[in-house]
Amino acid sequence: MRSEGGNLPVRLSATEFVISDVLAPALPALWTQGVDFPVHLQSQADVVSLAGRDADIAVRMSRPEGASLIMRKLPPLHLGFFAARAYLDKRQPSDIDLVRERLIIYDDSYGRLPELIWMEEMGLRTSVALRTGSTRALMTAAISGAGIALLPVAIAQREQELVQVPTTHAPPPRNPWLIVHRDLQHQPSIRVVHNWVLSTFAALVSGGN
Repeated sequence: MRSEGGNLPVRLSATEFVISDVLAPALPALWTQGVDFPVHLQSQADVVSLAGRDADIAVRMSRPEGASLIMRKLPPLHLGFFAARAYLDKRQPSDIDLVRERLIIYDDSYGRLPELIWMEEMGLRTSVALRTGSTRALMTAAISGAGIALLPVAIAQREQELVQVPTTHAPPPRNPWLIVHRDLQHQPSIRVVHNWVLSTFAALVSGGN
């Protein structure tokens, strides 16, 4: 059990993408609130146990189970295909047929994600050239011209080298969840970080980040 006394750290667990591309850039907004405790951003692919106190707060891409957990659904992260201008080689994005391209997508590290099922339904499975569980790897591969990557739109649009390739039907969005242990939800430091994550995701999807 966390103690109310002292400047104990708040440990926040999330995937590498959420830590490096969503939360880390938003840290100045957290510091302006005058926090007097350290924050540990734990980049972890595995689902940690809040009940076992492996972390205090977690962001996950699927809803967890557990009576001891308080869960808050975050704004959805919309996905899209993005390619480098050099890869397009003067072709118009609207003229691209994804079936004929090299596609770079997520693997099944986090299970059968909805976008993977969607790609199979769209007949794109045979066009896949690379699979990885790392959003950062997808991003850098696309920027290098290695193929057309499936990426979170709000993040990919930050990269000037990337251009969105339209699709007839949009991929299903990711639906992240913010989770905290029931026993910790009212602690002041936990509430500050909890609310910061909420505002960070809200700004991200609204284009304010």
